[in-house]
Amino acid sequence: MAYVLGVDVGTTRTTAAVCRLDGARDAEIALVVPSSLQLTEAGTFTVGERGVAGWTASGFARRVGDAVPFALGPEMCPAEELTALLIMWVVGEVVAREGEQPRHLAVSHPAGWGPYRRGQLYAALRAVGLSDANLVPEPLAAAENHAVRSRVVPDASLAVFSLGSHAFSASVVRRAQNRTFELVNHVDGVDHHTGADFDDLLFGLVRGRLGKDGHVSSAECEAAKRALGPSAPSVVVSGVEIARDEFVDEIRPSVDHLVGTFVRALGTVQPDAVLLVGGACRMPVIGDALSSAVDCRVLAEARPEHSVAKGLAVAARRVLMGPEVEPEPLETSVLVHTREASMRFPVGEVPSLDDEFAAPPPRPPVDVSPLELPPRRAKRVARVLKPAGRRSGSSSRSRSRDDDEDGR
Repeated sequence: MAYVLGVDVGTTRTTAAVCRLDGARDAEIALVVPSSLQLTEAGTFTVGERGVAGWTASGFARRVGDAVPFALGPEMCPAEELTALLIMWVVGEVVAREGEQPRHLAVSHPAGWGPYRRGQLYAALRAVGLSDANLVPEPLAAAENHAVRSRVVPDASLAVFSLGSHAFSASVVRRAQNRTFELVNHVDGVDHHTGADFDDLLFGLVRGRLGKDGHVSSAECEAAKRALGPSAPSVVVSGVEIARDEFVDEIRPSVDHLVGTFVRALGTVQPDAVLLVGGACRMPVIGDALSSAVDCRVLAEARPEHSVAKGLAVAARRVLMGPEVEPEPLETSVLVHTREASMRFPVGEVPSLDDEFAAPPPRPPVDVSPLELPPRRAKRVARVLKPAGRRSGSSSRSRSRDDDEDGR
């Protein structure tokens, strides 16, 4: 079945979503892998596998255009080339499952990028054979995903609160008369705590109880943070019970700082809704704080870290199909505008924690053909990307259950 593809390369996870050209306008997640590349001694790259220090690169998508390359073993690799290699590998994996090439490709980028960084990524994508690609700012992709579910009239404004593992941003977008979205304002957070910092704060609480001889891993704290939802008043980490209220009190100053920056980014704009994007937005304290600060709905999907990738696929479909008469929207967002306790529950069913963290079913191995890299780098970069750490489902339409904090 003909489809288009959206790829969101985040700092922690890379997410791919597909949208069918002869089906519903909504998109579905096709693949989620860690955003890391490891160079092996054989001169090949593996995807999604963290290996020996000095031979693994991560976080490169945010450094596109940086004059300082990544040092991987004996090789010096610019960030844009690593980003393009990862995107090419993702496209190859999706093609292997779908049985055909996507009709169009959309790739996300931070809203603050100028022509130089976009040009560097475009050139790197062309060098690996992905010339038919559109670059879409992350908040515009999030707005496209929202428009599939809720009616957004022309001239309406949406605010996007994006909080992931390592990045925070606040944006305002407006829907034009031609039903496309345009960026009105954008602020990138600098001295703000993000998802990884919240993990560290929880880590500190646990270590304070265990003492210097206690042991707790960052992975345990990250999983515990996600578990501290409305239905979990406390969580046990390495034998230590941490109450949700205790954790909220610990991170409250950081949350207030984030919300304050977001409100300043809005300026005089009165948005019709605030969209929550990024895995760290799963914490109820984020939605509660925003609901107290703005006079509009605060909305998020059950998995807000997937919003950008799905919006990219929707945007790619629009490029090919053009503006469409919009059907009645699918109200599937989670309503977290919470001045009343009765309004704090999601609209529709949200997966349980056990289902969310369940291991994906096995699938047959997929042969990955060698990558044809540009001739000028053929002697000094990897000759093939080997799949590693693959955690996707058994079919092209299966949703990965990798619980990624974000992409951002």
